[in-house]
Amino acid sequence: MIVGVPKEVKEDEYRVALVPSGVASLRRAGHTVLVQSKAGIGSNISDREYAQAGAEIAESAQAIYRRCQFILKVKEPQPQECGWLRAGQILFTFFHFAANKKLAQEMLKRKVTCIAYETVEDEQGRLPILIPMSEVAGRMAVQEGAKYLEKPMKGKGILLGGIPGVAPASILILGGGVVGANAAKVAAGFGGEVRIIDLDLNRLRYLEDIMPKNVSFLMSNEHNIADQIARADLVICCALIRGARSPLLIPRWMLKRMKPGSVIVDVAIDQGGCAETSRPTTHAAPIFVEDSIVHYCVTNIPGAVPITSTYGLTNATLRFALEIATHGLHRALKGHPALARGVNIVRGKVTYPSLAAALSLPYKPLNRLLS
Repeated sequence: MIVGVPKEVKEDEYRVALVPSGVASLRRAGHTVLVQSKAGIGSNISDREYAQAGAEIAESAQAIYRRCQFILKVKEPQPQECGWLRAGQILFTFFHFAANKKLAQEMLKRKVTCIAYETVEDEQGRLPILIPMSEVAGRMAVQEGAKYLEKPMKGKGILLGGIPGVAPASILILGGGVVGANAAKVAAGFGGEVRIIDLDLNRLRYLEDIMPKNVSFLMSNEHNIADQIARADLVICCALIRGARSPLLIPRWMLKRMKPGSVIVDVAIDQGGCAETSRPTTHAAPIFVEDSIVHYCVTNIPGAVPITSTYGLTNATLRFALEIATHGLHRALKGHPALARGVNIVRGKVTYPSLAAALSLPYKPLNRLLS
């Protein structure tokens, strides 16, 4: 199979979908790999390194899309890329369709196969490709929250861990999954007063066993969220509904209870966000202030640390890419249930139930399309 790796064109996206060792693995399996010139520059990977691993260097993205049946990316196709797509092509990337109906409709029109990193799910219910990026985003959420709590950054002017004789910041984490757990570890390490709110009591019990003593836990309900919002200096939103829009946990009326200069880091923004007032931002312009609250809503948080993120992402994606390239789409999906669960769109049909429900689009079971 001919596999293509274009340079990412989303604003402030420095990751790349494949590293040279991945190129070498695909080449050993007998595949041709095209990498766009300078695709790896943001992650400190040169064209020479890709060429030494066996890649052909393509001068343009158009050449990648014209020649390649299988496209590996990091972020969803941008408007300038959509026109280059061909019916039958396989795209393997983050899509987050539930927050972007226009993109879903464009992919349906183009009749491409869309396998979303964020919905690939193993037999234990884990999301193996989303996990490393969630680890990065959770840890970075605390870094960014600490920075924007500083007065010159429009925050209230409080040090996350405090000092002897001065209380630390109060940090509220909405969602106890991978993002929330990683955020809690870092926030607790800073010395903050951390609270995690989640719907899953078993998850809360598990987290209580492994977290430091300055992390406490509450069941998710409107009363608890409203009460803790009023106390929090930093709120990290990371609640997830797989393949669907993020739950709206902070309506505008609740935001008015927060203290001026407090910070919301909405990690869930790529799925629509958990706060009613959240809207997507970029690394170049990461924040806005609404109702005196600083909002950090960058849609590609891990893109700011591309060396860590690129290698973490490709550690997770390569085995799936090899399955598709080596066995072809139908055999790979039939033989690999985790990969099949990642399929969102095939030949103009939505094949992921919660996505169809979220966007009010017709649903077609994947097994019918593959039979």
